Amino acid sequence: MKRKKHTTADDEAQIDMTPMLDIVFIMLIFFIVTTSFVKEKGLDVNRPEDNQSNNQNPTKSLSIRIDANGTIMMGGREVDIRRVVANAQTFLAENNTDSAAIQAHEDTEHGTVVEVMNQVKIAGIEKVSVLVKGS
Repeated sequence: MKRKKHTTADDEAQIDMTPMLDIVFIMLIFFIVTTSFVKEKGLDVNRPEDNQSNNQNPTKSLSIRIDANGTIMMGGREVDIRRVVANAQTFLAENNTDSAAIQAHEDTEHGTVVEVMNQVKIAGIEKVSVLVKGS
């Protein structure tokens, strides 16, 4: 005798989606947890605006050179780092300016350049720029 095979829609093989959904949710949680939403810390750079019309009255800028040995030159003569403030104030008294340019050799210690920048700001010059060698 032949047995009659009765099949219904409920007896057919079905794919269980639960394990796949569990894995997808676990991966989603993993990516959310490992993603960092913290703002990176760094320097804020104030770039000058490109105003050609404001450059009608050019002013003389204080020029400071620092060589590889850390020797500071202002106005063509050697200056001690403790005398930068006094020399900058003398320059300000003689010239109407609000800017200074520091040109440092690439082998100069960074601490020396930063100290000169601080001394110039103490003297009353707010706009201090550091000149770099173009490539």
